[in-house]
Order: sequence, then C-alpha cells, then structure tokens
Amino acid sequence: MVALTVEKPHVLSLMNDAPAQPGAGEVLVKVQRAGICGSDLHIFHGSNPFAKYPRVIGHEFGGVVEAVGPGVEGLDVGDHVVADPVVSCGRCYACRVGRSNVCANLEVYGVHRDGGFRDRVVLPAANAVKVSKDLPIAIAALAEPFSIAANVLSRTGIDAGDTVLIYGAGTVGLTVLQVAKMFGARCIVADLDEARLERARGFGADVVLNSARTPVPDAVSGENDGLGPSVVIDGAGVPALLEEACRVASPAGRVGILGFSPAPCNISQQEIVKKELTLVGSRLNRRLLPQVVEWLESGRLAPASMITQVFPARDAHAAFALIENDPGSTVKVQLTFED
Repeated sequence: MVALTVEKPHVLSLMNDAPAQPGAGEVLVKVQRAGICGSDLHIFHGSNPFAKYPRVIGHEFGGVVEAVGPGVEGLDVGDHVVADPVVSCGRCYACRVGRSNVCANLEVYGVHRDGGFRDRVVLPAANAVKVSKDLPIAIAALAEPFSIAANVLSRTGIDAGDTVLIYGAGTVGLTVLQVAKMFGARCIVADLDEARLERARGFGADVVLNSARTPVPDAVSGENDGLGPSVVIDGAGVPALLEEACRVASPAGRVGILGFSPAPCNISQQEIVKKELTLVGSRLNRRLLPQVVEWLESGRLAPASMITQVFPARDAHAAFALIENDPGSTVKVQLTFED
C-alpha cells in the first residue's frame, strides 16, 4: 500500500503503508479518485490546529469495496462507494439532536484520522456511501464538497422563491451555486477574480459581480422587490463580509457562514434584530452524502466540468504546486490511486 503523507509541515511524501484488513463493521476500499481541498493545503502548511503529524491527508475520495468485515450489511465486494469523512460518537447532545457534524467528539478522516490519499483505506461501513456503478467514481468523489453546500443551504433554507447572494466563486461558492440553482433560486455571485466569475456564469449564476469594481450593496439593493437577497452565503471568510451580509440581507433573511477567520468583525445587533435575521454557522455535513449522491446519480447535479486537472498520486507535489501557484486555472484537482 502507498499513502500520501504530510510528515510534518511542508514535507509531503508518498510512503509505503502497512496492508490493512477490515474489522467488524468495517470495509476495505480501494481508492480510485480523491480531490484536493483547501483544508489539505492547510495541513500541508501547518495551519490546521486539529491535525497531528505525520498525517495521511484527504477526505474527498471514492473507490471500490475490496473486502467486507464481519457484521457489515448492505455493502458487498465490488460495490462503488464514496466516503463520508465525518465520524461522530452518537451519544453527545449534538449527535442526539441530529447534528453529528458538530459532535463533541468529532473526528474527520484526513484531519484527526488518516485519510483517503492512499490506495486502500479501511472505513466504518456507516461512512461508506454506496453509489451506482453507472456514476463515474471521479464524479462520486465530488459528493463530499457538494455536501458542504447541501449543509449550509439546509441550515439557511432554500427554495425557488429565494434570491441568494454568494460571496466567493471558488470551489465552495460554485458548489453552493449549483445546489441553489438546482432548487430554482436566483443566484448572485460576488468575487474579485474575473476568471472565477466567468466560471460562476457557466454554472448558472444569474448575476456575477466583480466586487473590486462594483459595490455589492449597491448592486443587490434592488433585488427581491428592493428588499435585498433573502439568503446570503459567506464562503470567503473575510470578517468585513459578515457585517456587509447583515446589511444587504432582506428582512427575515438568512445568513449562512462557511468561511471563517479568527479576527473579530463588527456586526450591528440593531441590523440583526430590526430585520429578524437568522445567522447560522455551517460545518462539514450532517449525514447528507446519500442525498447528494442521489442528486448526482439522477443528473440533477452535473458537475463534471469542476474537475479541471487530474494527477497520479506520484505527482502530488506538482498538483499542490499548481493549486498554490496558479489557482485561477483550477477548480477541483483530483489524484488517482489506481494500480
């Protein structure tokens, strides 16, 4: 077995890993595709406070079941699966109320546990979501990033009557855009980068705004009969944007926060109370992978063009360098771990 491991910050190695066999309630997955996420880069740079080294990174991955441990039902050798990286205890308050993504004892594959950037990985059967063999595994491996969008739009609520403002046209913003459009919402995407905005247009954005040229509050003030967007999603994590989001959101609006920064921001309590805004944080996903897989299998989501580059695992250094040095050329870079 081989595994792509961050030995310590800034040291990425393809290392031999011990052969693994599934125990009770587990499956062995032969990984075929895995996507590189910004959080993988954070671990590589040493800026993720939850990761300990050495760490096999990667939490967006799919493959084929190669062995099944005792007591596993519903999964067989040869099944295609995608990983849900969220491991929860099932006992704490958050788990008991259906919010396992913020479990008090939360662990995430690729962060707290060794992840999927390896040719074979053992997973609890509950974390291996079966997908149709007609769905390419490359597309199935996009289910996890789309589950992030599904989670925040579930938290804020979304329907065809909404006008959604999305700050940021990176991977997160594009997944939120596609899920919101799937529900029939009108979508406005704001970013500083013209290439990213053009991609957002290609994925169905009704309006794109270069916020370096056009003040977003001015541009969206006429939306929703002059009330402003009913849903605002902050996928950029710039503190000032949360303050702006509260200003531009309509009365009874909902603000979903995906991006984050430890820096404080000035939010007007008056703005929140006057308009009775709902502000929600969103982290990971709360068992939404099966729903996202259904969207992918049915064609309601068709995100193949998000995969902009594919590298064999042995060329991971080049893949990471491309993302860091030429981010405008990438949306989702995937690695292959096939023999």
